Amino acid sequence: MKNAIKFSFPLLLILALIAWGSLPLIQFVTSRWFERDAEVRSKIVADAIEQSMSEAMFDTTKQGKNRRQEVLRRISQSERVFAIAICQAGTRVESTHLFPTELSCQAFLDVGSYKPLNIERATGTYNVSVAPLTFQKVSDAGSESKSDGSMSAQMILIHDMEFAQKRFKELRVLMFLVYLVLGIFIAVVTVLVSRWSYRGWIKSARDTLSQLTNSHREEETGKPSNVELEPLLSDVRSMMRDLQANRAIRDDLQLAWSAQSLKNIINDELAGSEVIVVSNRQPYIHQRFGDAVRVLFPASGLVTALEPILRACGGTWIAHGNGNEDRNFVDAQDCVMVPPDAPEYKLKRVWLTAEEEEGYYYGFSNEGLWPLCHIAHTRPIFRAIDWEQYVRANEKFAEAVIASSKSDSPIVLVQDYHLALVPRLIRRKLPNATIITFWHIPWPNPEAFGICPWREQLLDGVLGSSIVGFHTRFHRNNFLDSIDRYLESRIDRENSSIHTRGGNCLVKAYPISIEWPPNLMRFVESAEDCLESVRSKHNLSADIKIGLGVDRLDYSKGILERFRSVERFLELNPQWVGKFTFIQIAAPSRSTIAAYQSFEAEVHELARAINGRFTTAAVPPLILLAEHHEPKSVYTYMRATNLMYVSSLHDGMNLVSKEFVAAREDEQGVLLLSMFAGASRELTESLIVNPYDVDQSAAAILAALTMPAQEQRERLHAMRAHVREFNIFRWAGKMLLDAALVRRRSVFEKRFASFS
Repeated sequence: MKNAIKFSFPLLLILALIAWGSLPLIQFVTSRWFERDAEVRSKIVADAIEQSMSEAMFDTTKQGKNRRQEVLRRISQSERVFAIAICQAGTRVESTHLFPTELSCQAFLDVGSYKPLNIERATGTYNVSVAPLTFQKVSDAGSESKSDGSMSAQMILIHDMEFAQKRFKELRVLMFLVYLVLGIFIAVVTVLVSRWSYRGWIKSARDTLSQLTNSHREEETGKPSNVELEPLLSDVRSMMRDLQANRAIRDDLQLAWSAQSLKNIINDELAGSEVIVVSNRQPYIHQRFGDAVRVLFPASGLVTALEPILRACGGTWIAHGNGNEDRNFVDAQDCVMVPPDAPEYKLKRVWLTAEEEEGYYYGFSNEGLWPLCHIAHTRPIFRAIDWEQYVRANEKFAEAVIASSKSDSPIVLVQDYHLALVPRLIRRKLPNATIITFWHIPWPNPEAFGICPWREQLLDGVLGSSIVGFHTRFHRNNFLDSIDRYLESRIDRENSSIHTRGGNCLVKAYPISIEWPPNLMRFVESAEDCLESVRSKHNLSADIKIGLGVDRLDYSKGILERFRSVERFLELNPQWVGKFTFIQIAAPSRSTIAAYQSFEAEVHELARAINGRFTTAAVPPLILLAEHHEPKSVYTYMRATNLMYVSSLHDGMNLVSKEFVAAREDEQGVLLLSMFAGASRELTESLIVNPYDVDQSAAAILAALTMPAQEQRERLHAMRAHVREFNIFRWAGKMLLDAALVRRRSVFEKRFASFS
């Protein structure tokens, strides 16, 4: 066996050197092959253009221009043609929309007929061919046609050579496989003709396999195996476990979106770029209560969605430090590592003066933009002083991003309507940054948005982004319509992109979701224990059914409509009086704003009035908990409820509905979901209602309370499968993949600019 190895090893080494040495030759041959293919394609395209565009080239009307554009568009649909342009006397006459504006016709005046210019060194995957064109103007004279003049021009054709690189890689792999098979064949033949007999070799193999089998039996029965082969067999078992683990990881990446798949996207597609999240609301707040300081996790769908992403990828979260103890827990750079119990990313806090917070947050953002974007029948208020503070606060957030960036091309995730000006401010200082802005609330139609006195500035600020995301296509279309109405731009609706003097911006719908499974679910008790805890806390007997609502105290959440639906349900179904109670968790929000103060008072008054109508009931119809609840406590209520009612009057997504679905591992309980919440487009197995229709909502409550357990299980099983597949990591991953595409396109355009 030793002699066989000594003989076969040099052969394998020689084959490996031959394979390695032949790579440049194969690359040279394939490159010449694809260049000739590009040259032939250029001639064919030139002939086609001369035949199809001769008449149109002499037509100076808009119709002629459209005909020329149509011809070029059809030709550019080929997967190997990236862009095409027609030049005359060094001036571009026509071109497809992907043709780089920086590529000058003047640079190709002296290029000969069909001579390709290989610029792979500059771009890596593109090739430019130049061909002369002659257009003949033909006029009819009776039954005969004759030439009536000619026009000389040039065609510049940009070939997409990406496929050439892929073909070369495939050929390289195939070549290595051939040499590998050949080497294995030679090695096997060498072993077979060696001095060791065939029978002895088979016997040794059988003995080894027998020992491997015995080692598995040892693990199952406890009987010892052959000690001599145990080290070898132990290594084999370890390698098998590693292979199985690696295969499982690969399968997970292919079948499910996870924190690991998000890391892979950043490392593979975005070259390990740093991730910076910037939002008004921070994920962790240091707040003093008496003598104790507590770390609060705010009631926010934005925080619920984004926090798992930062835990998965690391990076920096920049937010307004609004806790009364926040300053005492940061370092010299105003940063603190979070989460407190197991730090995984950096939180950088931005400090605002009382005047800035009043004008920027409570004023312009929540008395102006919030009611403007939500159809909730509250008049938006716009003040010049609030706008000034909004601009100043946005500048502070942008400066924090720029100071935190370790490179000139970070990935910046700008969140929501508070920071509409930040993308443009960052773009001015970090032109190579990949900026993704996600608008978490609805975008109004152009007529409604036109109410804002600073609409152009807001739109221009948002368009500083590389990508702008919305929850639904409807909101995306409203944004595109607003751009079309108020800014000078070119909108490509087919590709959902906007081209302005300030750059290009991709606009798409990315329905947001939650982490699966939610991290906090690890600390929540079973559904039975949660139900017992809630019943004990509120003195509810075992025969009482429980409904639940979880919201901020905000007029857009439909809390009043929800209460009236409960009241109407008890009116129509008096047998449920004393057998059903609705628990409303309502976290106070923006309580310094007059509209919110008035709304909070109205909620309390309506709850008292409804409970006053049913004083004979053993339990009140409504239990209003107007206080902050930690996420673990909210999940406890979700697991204990028989139905959950999400009655938003106008909402982007409303992640509470998805959190309820994730909480119900027992697949029991019913979700009532407003048709005006973005989640209703995804969670179609819920009972979808119009919250303004009180009778319909009351009927839905009855249907939920009387729904058979099997139907509840089927509905929740389908919704859980959807939320599991379309989780927060998929949401972020889709945006990051689009960001990688935008970044590659930007690099290509810059390389073309330097070439021309």
